[in-house]
Amino acid sequence: MSISEPRQARLHRTTSETDITLSLSLDGHGTAQLTSGIGFFDHMLTALAKHGGLDLELDVKGDLHIDGHHTVEDVGIVLGQAFRQAVGDKRGIERFGHALVPLDEALCEAVIDISGRPYLAWNVTFPREKIGEMDTELFEEFFRAFAMSAHIALHLTCKAGTNAHHIAESAFKAFARAVRMAVSVDPRARNAIPSTKGVL
Repeated sequence: MSISEPRQARLHRTTSETDITLSLSLDGHGTAQLTSGIGFFDHMLTALAKHGGLDLELDVKGDLHIDGHHTVEDVGIVLGQAFRQAVGDKRGIERFGHALVPLDEALCEAVIDISGRPYLAWNVTFPREKIGEMDTELFEEFFRAFAMSAHIALHLTCKAGTNAHHIAESAFKAFARAVRMAVSVDPRARNAIPSTKGVL
């Protein structure tokens, strides 16, 4: 994909557990239209779109009568797949992104490499098991699913924080800013693959 082409993707994925329709634009205006069925998850994805400069549309029908696990993990899978498709051959992008974002007492750091090699290093803990109706253990599942499907290396670290809501929001905003940096166009290498190997 040329860097001048629209960097966007639209996917539909159906399993026995979830039915997901997702549209993503990497060069958006930070708009989000979301119905995951989990209020706090929608709140975090809205922050991701806003601070990542992404346009994101998401409609999910999940088996929430069981719990939120399948919904959150499968959204991570589909969003990661859409990201990988939208970024194309990675020609002309910065590739690396880093952000350190505070939210009151919370401070989280995200570092990503759009490397083609999926990896998640997770060092975030929460002082309680739920935020609203969402299990806090599902945040790791979301980011792992995204990293594996997007084929990126992602390091997420919480450096400070006592409020679970603040920690989660700081992590998502840091991730968003790191994504925004990594997919941005390098004006000095608009047509080059950012790797000495010539491929990512």
